[in-house]
Amino acid sequence: MRTLVIGDIHGCSTALDALLERLAPGPDDTLVTLGDYVDRGPDSRGVIERLLQLEKSTQLVPILGNHEILMIDACEHQIDFEAWCAIGGRTTMESYAGAVRPDWGSVPAAHWEFIEKRCRRWFESDTHIFAHAGVNAALPLADQGDDWLFWRRFDDVHAHFSGKTVICGHTAQKSGIPGIKPGIICIDTWAYGEGWLTGFDTAAQIFIQTSQRGELRTLSLAEVLAAQPARD
Repeated sequence: MRTLVIGDIHGCSTALDALLERLAPGPDDTLVTLGDYVDRGPDSRGVIERLLQLEKSTQLVPILGNHEILMIDACEHQIDFEAWCAIGGRTTMESYAGAVRPDWGSVPAAHWEFIEKRCRRWFESDTHIFAHAGVNAALPLADQGDDWLFWRRFDDVHAHFSGKTVICGHTAQKSGIPGIKPGIICIDTWAYGEGWLTGFDTAAQIFIQTSQRGELRTLSLAEVLAAQPARD
């Protein structure tokens, strides 16, 4: 029984398929996905479809990301459609409607139900805390606000008082190397750009990365720590 976690996917179904093939999550494994399934990459629809399939074959724990929130807000006219398109929604609507237009009916009801009802705000295991952007270090998880869970940058996040390791995404590490600070690991490694989609085996402490370019690599925790930039 493993606990596996995947960083921000952003519509990169090619990288996701390759990563899932390598991770091979089974029915007894817990697979946590850290949100931002949609926007920016080419196949948001395909990514949600794959997550729906994974619910049937493994213990999937999907976390809500800020880009799912933005998609919901655009559909509910809380933000302007064009504003959403400008921050990544253009490719999402193209993947559903085949064109950039506010065709919300092209999004299957099962996809809305997944995003709005089954994605969690956070998840906790015996050793780790999983959240999209991070958590307020001083607050219990039940008291965490949206600002910390979905919008704060990695540099703002600090080790949680529980002593559990926080695994987050949201802040793209454009070097392609996961970011590590005491008590925190960020595995958003810019899958939709020129980076990688990162998976992490929490017990083995191995990072597995795939790309839209068809590349694959494995990094140990020691290798990732050695590649960290100096921090003040």
